[in-house]
Parts: sequence; C-alpha cells; structure tokens
Amino acid sequence: MKQYGLDQGLPVINPEELFGDFSETIEPFAFLDGGSLPTDLALLKKLARRIPNCNYFEIGTWRGESVANVASVAEFCFTLNLSDTEMKAMGLNQRYIDLHGIYSRNIPNIIHLEGNTLSFDFQSLNRKFDLIFIDGDHHFDLVENDTYKVFSHLIHEKTIVVWHDYAYNPETIRYEVLAGILEGCPPFFHQHIFHIAHTLCAVYIPGHTGGKPLDSPVEPSGAFQVDIRFKKGTPSHGMESP
Repeated sequence: MKQYGLDQGLPVINPEELFGDFSETIEPFAFLDGGSLPTDLALLKKLARRIPNCNYFEIGTWRGESVANVASVAEFCFTLNLSDTEMKAMGLNQRYIDLHGIYSRNIPNIIHLEGNTLSFDFQSLNRKFDLIFIDGDHHFDLVENDTYKVFSHLIHEKTIVVWHDYAYNPETIRYEVLAGILEGCPPFFHQHIFHIAHTLCAVYIPGHTGGKPLDSPVEPSGAFQVDIRFKKGTPSHGMESP
C-alpha cells in the first residue's frame, strides 16, 4: 500500500463519531461461519436508519442476515448472489446452496437477484442506491470489479458504500481487499474511505474526512453491552420468542 501512503491501512474512525449513540438491535443473527460481526450489522442498520426511505443494494446474500437486518429500517432492498446453477457448476454442495437467503427470502421489501458480478448488467437496474454493501468474493480482482461497477453505475452524490472483510478482525487489515477497493474506486474518492473501528468494514462516506492511523493492539476506550436471546424455529417458517 506504499503507493497510496496507506502502510497502516485506512484511517480509522469510531462509530460514535458517526452516530453519537451506537446502540442497535440486531435480528436475525446466526453466530455461524461466514457471517458478519454484530458490529458490522449494527453499522449497516444505523447507516440505513438515518437515511430517509433508504434504498439498499448488496452484493453477496449468503444466509441473508445483512439484508434482513437492513430491511427492517429501509424502504426497499436488493441483494445479488450467484444463481443456484452457477453455484452447482462451481462444485458447491446442495445444502450450502439451499441456505442462501434463508433469513431474507420471505421479507416483502427484499428483491433477490441472481447473477455474477463479472457479467451482471448493473445498468439494467436503472436506479441509484443510498446505501451499498459489497460482500461478494474477497479476492483482489473481484473486489476491484465489484467496486468499479458500483461506483460506475449505482451511486449518487450522497451514496454510502460499505465493504465487508476489509479486515480479518478489527485490528488486522486484509490488504488484498484494501488493494481491490483502492484500484476499483476513482482516486478522488479515496480521501473519504475509512475503516470503522470495532468492525471488519471499510466505508466510503461522501464529504467525510479525518480519522487516525490504526494503532494495534488497541487500548479500548470503553466496552459494548451485549444482550443475547435465542428464538426457536427455522427462519423460512417464522421464529418464536423463547
């Protein structure tokens, strides 16, 4: 990252700098492999909540946790994932394929799209979005591709873009993803991209500047309060309070 002057990664901003109060309820949340941190989903939900009639788009559905959380506070949501046919052709097993969208498939303000971002016609959507979450393949070339196409076709002047898995953990940067973000995003926007502390996310916020270098190991300035409650039932058939 020397060519970008980012040997220590993106500048870091704390959630309270954006929101003041970073309290949020996350539901659903599976605590299973391949998902987001609770703070990642809280970030998305807080961003969507403060945008009136938020229009949300994401790349990478998986179990549907992220889009299901955002849908509770957004006007409508689009989530794009590989088709079942393409996933089968990649050798993925049927059980894994069937789990895609299990939390989101029955929510009325969510539209599920099928396609590969390498060939998907983003212009065919014929709309811009207020909040975009890029959480597809995390190899450099795919992050670059997805970032380039989002910034080319889906943003307006106030769009916020969030990338997942910018970091392996909140203190360890995933430089392959960072390189894909920077190569895919027009240089003018680089000054407005940050790592949100306590998350795995990088965020483009129009007009926002500042932040500070990552200083790991981090000395915490406080702690989160976490309340956990399990609801019985399968997501596709409704869930009951315990």
